[in-house]
Amino acid sequence: MFDTLLIHPIINVLLVIYQLVHFLHVPWALGFSIILLTVVIRFLLYPLTASQLKTSRKMQTLAPHLSKLKERHKNDAKRMQQETMRLYQNHGINPAAGCLPVLLQIPLLWALYAVLQKVVGLKPAETLDAINKIAYVEQLRLREIWDTTFFGLPLGQNPSQLLNIYGVLIFLVPITTGVLQFIQAKMMFTAKPADDKEKNLPAGRQEKGDFASAFQAQSTYIFPLMIGFFSYTFPLGLSLYWNTYTVFGIIQQYKMQGWGGLKKPTFLGQKQIAEPVNKKTSLQARSDETRQAGKRKK
Repeated sequence: MFDTLLIHPIINVLLVIYQLVHFLHVPWALGFSIILLTVVIRFLLYPLTASQLKTSRKMQTLAPHLSKLKERHKNDAKRMQQETMRLYQNHGINPAAGCLPVLLQIPLLWALYAVLQKVVGLKPAETLDAINKIAYVEQLRLREIWDTTFFGLPLGQNPSQLLNIYGVLIFLVPITTGVLQFIQAKMMFTAKPADDKEKNLPAGRQEKGDFASAFQAQSTYIFPLMIGFFSYTFPLGLSLYWNTYTVFGIIQQYKMQGWGGLKKPTFLGQKQIAEPVNKKTSLQARSDETRQAGKRKK
């Protein structure tokens, strides 16, 4: 049933895209078809992802209020739960709304993983029969075995298998995957002003924080490292899909909530130019004040 409801429809969508790209004589048609399939999936999941991001953003804005409630009712768990639910109701937040989109996306992501394994992992002799049996109509069936390389890289092999061929350059694949995942994870958090980081915390706990904040901070670094390691052992076709999926996720998050916890880069050149101008302006202001004070005395 899982194959019938998810895997086979996704493969047929991929076949439609592949036949169109192949008809246009685009090189590495399978690789570009995987990218376009990922884009289609992203657009289909856009309402769910947008709802998840909105709920996550609202939850982060309530973090200071939740910290106050925890400190106020730390000895009364029942009262703490009641006040937390009341806070959510007053701000129109449903905590389950952030989990539901994730739960709905998980089966689709599993199906995409299975599809890509089937597409790039089959032996050339098995590809035609296995894929053509799944095709819904005759026009979608393959006439010849498709090229499973993308810019010369075999999509069915993983970077660990290609290390002897491409050397250390192949590490760019897991590094790129990890960096993109880190950017997306960092953008999901709301940037906190420097002055408010330790405000409203009791004395002696300014550097500890609560468990949830610590877990989120650690997962921001640990999860990208895990994804980067997995991409080193998974076929390149999966990394191509995952990186495309992450890039569109970054674009979507930027449009909805800006850079979030990822601070905008500041260039040294801008600071060096700005500081002399500010000093000059302040000196002129002081000289003007001195002149005005002298006129008043006269």
